[in-house]
Amino acid sequence: MTAGEGSKREIEFGWFLPTAGDGAHVGVEPERPATLDYLTEVAQAAETAGFEFVLIPTGGACLDAWVVGSAVMSRTKTLRPLVAVRPGLTAPVLSARMGAALDQLSGGRAMINVVTGSSVQDLEELGDPLARSHDERYERADEYLDVMKRAWANGDKPQASEFAAVSGANGAAPAAAETDAGTKDIDASAKKQAVPSSSEPFRGKHYTFERASGSPRTVQNPHPPFYLGGSSEGAKRVAIRHADTFLMWGEPHAWIEEQIAEIEELRKAYEQETGAPRELRYGLRAQVLVRDTEEEAWAAAREIISKVSPEAIERAEKEFAATDATNQRRQNELRELSKAEQFVVGPNLWTGLSVVRSGGAILIVGTADQVSQRLIEYAELGVSTFILSGYPHLEEAEIFGKEALPLFKQKWADIQKEVVR
Repeated sequence: MTAGEGSKREIEFGWFLPTAGDGAHVGVEPERPATLDYLTEVAQAAETAGFEFVLIPTGGACLDAWVVGSAVMSRTKTLRPLVAVRPGLTAPVLSARMGAALDQLSGGRAMINVVTGSSVQDLEELGDPLARSHDERYERADEYLDVMKRAWANGDKPQASEFAAVSGANGAAPAAAETDAGTKDIDASAKKQAVPSSSEPFRGKHYTFERASGSPRTVQNPHPPFYLGGSSEGAKRVAIRHADTFLMWGEPHAWIEEQIAEIEELRKAYEQETGAPRELRYGLRAQVLVRDTEEEAWAAAREIISKVSPEAIERAEKEFAATDATNQRRQNELRELSKAEQFVVGPNLWTGLSVVRSGGAILIVGTADQVSQRLIEYAELGVSTFILSGYPHLEEAEIFGKEALPLFKQKWADIQKEVVR
């Protein structure tokens, strides 16, 4: 049974680390630089507020997600770092080894965000030969994640010496298949993923490995969870094969319901084709703004874009129009459809940030009761993961955690009691 079929579900909440700088306004120079001290303060505030993990973004303007994730992991106790793997930009086995190291050092807290795109400019600056080949990037990502899982399946415990391991018949250290005290299980959905046979050579269009070997072994079994987003069919097919959670950018409830229905059809077709059950969770990336009154909330929302210049809006429009990302095109469409309504696309839903902010820019605006209720409505459609943010990220994490998160949890607990009955 999937997240959208009315089963009793746990909802997880993540926050966002502003690794390109932070402040109370968008479209202008950040008012707060992304220092280690500030990012640590945001992460610790999110942990205290009740968030379970933090999304650490990637892209040309951002500090490296793995470096930030390692630093934040060392300064928090339970908060999990969701770091970005970018297929094609690092070798898949190297990424698997980095992920295993982060998982080991954090005590099993690592989470992997699979980012196949970003802007074309960013990909070209990084030397990606597929910078302008959208569909082929997903073909490559499919192979890449296969190799990562093979490497994790071959993971071994660290040895005092590389010669201390017992070799198999072919001279390679035997794959560690059993679960022991050094590993821990993750969601059942991850267990139901088909982990490729780790002993067979891999022959693909983009990668060839005789034996993909990752070390050390991951703490989580079978490996850290994959999060993958995108609105194209290619993204959805890769998510069905590999992801634990499929991420969507914030859109009106009807649009999200439609997206979930589409991927559910693909998921069911995959199950029929392979004969294996395949569970998948759904996640939503959105902004939140909570105030004591709705009037205060709307005034605060409009203040966020109050310093944006016409020139900045014009530059953003040109860049957004040139995107090859389906999810960004959907955001563009939503923005254009809502212009005449002052960017309001539904009760407490506002797209004003998207005039200069790419990605999941929809803002859920209102009182704690209103914002929590809009989130409940997404959860009832099948969303099990919320990745939220607000401006500035430090104060908004504290406000949401104090005012809206307890309300959401109580409302959801009441709904789940009815499901059990």
